[in-house]
Amino acid sequence: MGRILAIDYGMRRCGLAVTDPLQIIAQPLKTVNYMHIKDFLKTYVKNENVESIVIGMPYNMDGTPSEMSRAVDQFKIWLTSQFPNLTIHDVDERLTSIEAKRIVRDTVKSKKNRRNKELVDRISASIILESYLNRKNIRNTRT
Repeated sequence: MGRILAIDYGMRRCGLAVTDPLQIIAQPLKTVNYMHIKDFLKTYVKNENVESIVIGMPYNMDGTPSEMSRAVDQFKIWLTSQFPNLTIHDVDERLTSIEAKRIVRDTVKSKKNRRNKELVDRISASIILESYLNRKNIRNTRT
């Protein structure tokens, strides 16, 4: 069983999270400048046992695609063409940044570190991945 990699795609930074090999635990991995995300992913997928990729899909609160949705769709097309053997899933990422900021605020003591946007991006990716794992587990228990 391979790992699942999650991406919180942004126009400045991309937060990444990954599961353990048994796909039980989601943990923050890294934040990568969006200009370098494609090279990073090529190397990471080549060197690690990645089974699938989950990408956060940005929607407005009313469920309509956000301004960022088109960029994420284009990135998803690239992922599909670059990694044809991997399944690519998308997950509604509404409110993940707010939840990530709350987690950072509640757990990080240093004010300076609480303003660390890279940390928020990694935690957002973890929340996206946890959401996917929860949805996957619910489906598996129904079948």
